[in-house]
Amino acid sequence: MSNPVPDSGTRPLDDWWRSAVVYQVYPRSFADADGDGTGDVNGIRARLPYLAELGIDAIWISPWYPSPLLDGGYDVADYRDINPEFGTLADADALIAEAHALGLRILIDLVPNHCSWDHPWFKAALAAGKGSPERELFWFRDSEDGKPPTNWPAAFGGPAWQQIDDGQWYLHLFDISQPDWNWDHPKVIEEFDAILRFWFDRGVDGFRIDVADSMAKDPALPDVPLHNGEPTREKYVGNPFYDQPGVHTIHQRWRAIADEYADTPQGPRVFVAEAWLSPAERLAQYVRPNELHSAFNFDALRAAWDAKELREVIDHTTDNLWAVGAPATWVLSNHDTIRHRTRYGRDRKDALEGAGVVPTDLELGLRRARAAALLELALPGGAYIYQGDELGLPEVEDLPEDVLDDPTWERSGHTVRGRDGCRVPIPWSGSTPPYGFGSGTKQPWLPQPADWAGLTAEAQAGDPDSHLSLYKAALKIRREHPALGEGRLVWDPDAADGILSFTRDPGFRCVVNLTDVSVPLPPHQKVLLSSEPLPSGELPADTTVWLEV
Repeated sequence: MSNPVPDSGTRPLDDWWRSAVVYQVYPRSFADADGDGTGDVNGIRARLPYLAELGIDAIWISPWYPSPLLDGGYDVADYRDINPEFGTLADADALIAEAHALGLRILIDLVPNHCSWDHPWFKAALAAGKGSPERELFWFRDSEDGKPPTNWPAAFGGPAWQQIDDGQWYLHLFDISQPDWNWDHPKVIEEFDAILRFWFDRGVDGFRIDVADSMAKDPALPDVPLHNGEPTREKYVGNPFYDQPGVHTIHQRWRAIADEYADTPQGPRVFVAEAWLSPAERLAQYVRPNELHSAFNFDALRAAWDAKELREVIDHTTDNLWAVGAPATWVLSNHDTIRHRTRYGRDRKDALEGAGVVPTDLELGLRRARAAALLELALPGGAYIYQGDELGLPEVEDLPEDVLDDPTWERSGHTVRGRDGCRVPIPWSGSTPPYGFGSGTKQPWLPQPADWAGLTAEAQAGDPDSHLSLYKAALKIRREHPALGEGRLVWDPDAADGILSFTRDPGFRCVVNLTDVSVPLPPHQKVLLSSEPLPSGELPADTTVWLEV
């Protein structure tokens, strides 16, 4: 079922991933073809022309597998099928073929640390009882004192162990509904080999690896240190369940499988790692030549809107990744983080949290989001766009409590609202919800704000000054300009404090004004693109410009 992918532009087919701009689709919230309020595969198919016109290179689809959706699909019940709410395998095959015909590649999510408690193997483990081979596929343990086997915390709140009726406990680093696989067991290893080949054989171009640093555990199961009296959530060096050496053996095995497909007409199959690891030296270990191809750079996502901090992150990232021959991969938002328009509109200390209670200047946030987009797309390497980034969507911070779906809300005892605010279905057209998200008037699974009419793709398409038009223009220049994509940058020595300015050969300069006053534009031949108007040769505050030099 493999489909040749047309080579786009002048870049060699075999290194497309080093420069790719990848658009993340969260299936429930992208487009609803059957009008039931939930996004689906055929909704993605219907919007492929929009994505091709936007100018991206590939689409990453968050989990589309059968799932009870207790963690947005990251609780997988079957790794070889499509959630019936989203469609069928035939729909997925058609999507892959149609995307390839438009020159777009398809990446999908792999969730290897854990599955759903609805997965047949976990159900069998519960039924089989203590000491059974079925339980060896997961982390079942006894405890002598009635307490969890370790003090490990779960990511969504509470302990990482759940006790069952026969007294044993099973490990779940995330939600209670997501038991962790035991990657020391050969059957688990072989199963994921087969899953990779199943999707590669269907034409998928690669995988985003969910929590790529978590599969291997220290078999001694030591406790983690306490911080303010609670088990630490820090990924410190030596953490017993994050960044253990054994993860690299797994990744090397997967890289060998991907390399089996390198000589096919479709070109190489690739991996991108989700691993929230700092500093960049640790992350670089995941993208050595015989491991994963690329990794998200979350240090940039977490950085303040500050020239000094951003430059340090850019330097540290590129230096360490280039040292192992890997490209940087930049990201501003995703399905797990507050949308960057909102993040850039609030004080640094509250940027990544405080939904609903932190003062936010959304106009300032939008201005900085426009500037950040041009910075991201000018940096060496690849870039990721989360659905709705190109529309300038803000975080929805006033969702009613009765619609909150993120397991964090329940596991925190209704004290942390979770990630639903960045997962609200995106607006396509019209002046009232559901804004063309689905056919008819049925409202989507999370409610959309009443004031999003001006943010729809339809409303922005005809406005040359819109956020969408900025993204289209930037992606067109990025595709055509020989300096952009993979490569190097040189910091310009004449840049003043608060200004990021770098040159890329041949003939490209990016200047970002992160101060609160206008500064003169440097010498140039012409302006290629700017995030805001440039009055009388000045670069205004919170503005990025691309120059031909």
